Amino acid sequence: MDTLTELADEAAGCTRCDLYARATQTVFGEGQPGAAIMLLGEQPGDQEDKQGHPFVGPAGRLLDRALDEADISRADVYVTNAVKHFKWTERGKRRIHQRPNTTEIRACGFWLDAELGAVRPRLVVLLGAVAGEAMFGSRFRVGEHRGKAEEAALGGWQGLAVTTIHPSAVLRGPDADSRDRAYAGLVSDLVVARQAAAGS
Repeated sequence: MDTLTELADEAAGCTRCDLYARATQTVFGEGQPGAAIMLLGEQPGDQEDKQGHPFVGPAGRLLDRALDEADISRADVYVTNAVKHFKWTERGKRRIHQRPNTTEIRACGFWLDAELGAVRPRLVVLLGAVAGEAMFGSRFRVGEHRGKAEEAALGGWQGLAVTTIHPSAVLRGPDADSRDRAYAGLVSDLVVARQAAAGS
C-alpha cells in the first residue's frame, strides 16, 4: 500500500481527466493515516488551487469553525476532495467554480480509493452532492441521506458515511437567518459524525 506522501507525489502529475490543463496544481488530501474521520469535499476552490492545500479558502475557514463547535479537531481528521483539480470559468477577473461532471468525478475516484486505503477511516463525512456522488453514485441526493450514519463501501474500504452540506452552501445563503440555520445544521451533522465515529 502506498503511503499518503507517495500518493500525493504521484497525483501531482495526474492527467486522468482534462481538468489538470487549466488548474495551477493538484490539491491532494492532508492529514494523518489512521484518522478516524475523513472529510470529503467537492474540489479545490480558487484559494486552494493557488495554495495547494484543501479547505484553506472562505469555505475552509467556516468548516474549521464548525469542526471546533462540533468538538472535532482538524488536526485529527483527514481532509480531501472528490476531485483534485480546480474546475472554473472566467467571470471578469474572477475564477468562478464549476461543478465537476460525472466523468471527472469517476476519473478522480482512483485517488479517492487510494486515500481510503491509506487512511482507513472509520467514517467519511460527505460534504455536499459531489462527495456523495463519488461515494454512492450519480443518483445520490443530499436530502435523502443527510444527518444519518450509513454503511458505505468504496474500493476495498468499508465503514460509515454521514452526509451534510458543503460549507460553501452556508456562505451562499441569501440572508443572515438562512446562513445561520444552514451553519447550525452543518454543526449538528458533524456532531452526528463524531458520535458515530467514536461508537463504530
